[in-house]
Amino acid sequence: MLDNNSYVYKKEVDWSVLQQGVSIPVTIQVVFQTTINKFLPRGQSKDIYLVLEGKTYKARLVNQKFDERKYPNRKDILQIRYHPQSEIAERLRSIFAVSYRYILEERNSLPENQRKFIKVPEEQKEYLAIYTTDYPDTYLLECITQEDTKIIREAMANEDEQEYEASINYNTVDYTATIATVNQMVKVRKLNRAIGETLKFLYNYRCQICGENISARYGVNIVESHHIDPFVESLNNNAENQVIICPNHHRIIHRARPVFNRRKLIFVYHNGVEERIILNQHL
Repeated sequence: MLDNNSYVYKKEVDWSVLQQGVSIPVTIQVVFQTTINKFLPRGQSKDIYLVLEGKTYKARLVNQKFDERKYPNRKDILQIRYHPQSEIAERLRSIFAVSYRYILEERNSLPENQRKFIKVPEEQKEYLAIYTTDYPDTYLLECITQEDTKIIREAMANEDEQEYEASINYNTVDYTATIATVNQMVKVRKLNRAIGETLKFLYNYRCQICGENISARYGVNIVESHHIDPFVESLNNNAENQVIICPNHHRIIHRARPVFNRRKLIFVYHNGVEERIILNQHL
């Protein structure tokens, strides 16, 4: 059941995750709804099941209702919801104890109207990853804790970025990983690969720089995910740190090491050449 997962969302742990649920961002809802293969009409909800550490918990998937006359151009707001006293919320608070303790202490020290804006410091952030399964109403949850991040950072210290990206783009396995790190490395490689595959689907396997699917004439889809800030240094596998590019541009970028201007969405090469991102639905 859990082998053919499609990425839904990676959510930074905050008070909402620990208490009541997760909102699915507009930028990935098309992919999400295509993946689950069932449109949920606005204003309706349905029971879903969340699998965490081999145990199944009940929750709700909600397409939030709002005044369409007042907000005619607003897109659907999808949410996964659960009760603060539910088993799944209690388990998440236990797993993400570091984030929960920090946020709780901050909330207790702030006026009530400021509590919802509490963010965990960068070096302490933890994440919840959500995947679909073979069952349309069942979702797999994976937790990336502060301890996971520490082990992953140590394991990635001497890894080559180009080799790492090849491993996630083409699903190769690192047989040199030690037993102590294998679970965390499998987890993070799976997440990186899943985010990249979702973005490839979003761009219909076209390169964001040249706009081409160079493999389409051969009846296959070959395009690659590239981390703007090297993952082996940043450990940032968020969608906004990945671009989808053809193998030609990928090799050139790794060899030439251009600077990426995030404001203008331009790769600036050291010889003065500039290449703009011409396809963009997520940056």
